[in-house]
Amino acid sequence: MLRIILTRPGSTEFDEQRRITGTLSIPLSNQGAQQAVNTAKDLLAEKIEVIYASNCESASQTANALAELSRVKVKQLEGLQNLDHGLWQGKLIDDVRQKQPKVYRQWQECPETICPPDGEMLVEAQQRVKMTLRKLLKKHKDGVIAIIAPEPMTSLIRCYLSGGELGNLWKAECAGGSWESIDVEPNEVVVNSR
Repeated sequence: MLRIILTRPGSTEFDEQRRITGTLSIPLSNQGAQQAVNTAKDLLAEKIEVIYASNCESASQTANALAELSRVKVKQLEGLQNLDHGLWQGKLIDDVRQKQPKVYRQWQECPETICPPDGEMLVEAQQRVKMTLRKLLKKHKDGVIAIIAPEPMTSLIRCYLSGGELGNLWKAECAGGSWESIDVEPNEVVVNSR
């Protein structure tokens, strides 16, 4: 059995302000740095063998905090890069909701049908996740690996592994540094949220 520890980076100032990050590489805030350390301590008992991280700064910093304590290598994967929110990047979620209410509502109800201006379709990010995870699952049949990626990528990863529904991406935001374990067996996936 392979156990995947799916981890969100510690929070950034953008997260704390409820801004859309997308592909912007934002460092951890002071609170986020503490979350990363706390997460690393929480995960010590998991005996992680390798850490795969998105190429954004917050994921990299969180991965490095975990790697330092667990003494394992970090590998950055471009396939885990966050969804490109185009011109929405840097904007407050509430501003998008107020200025583009129809688009915002459609993004909530059916996110796969919306492309942020100059951004990418969700299906493109799903394809990246699918290709990346297929390679990881082929390489790792058992053991414990960590994947550190921002939302909505963690939701896409969970959705792919469990075959579940995507849900509301605006509400998918979880606490910085939160994690869940996903047990992957040949014919079964078990998600344990923490």
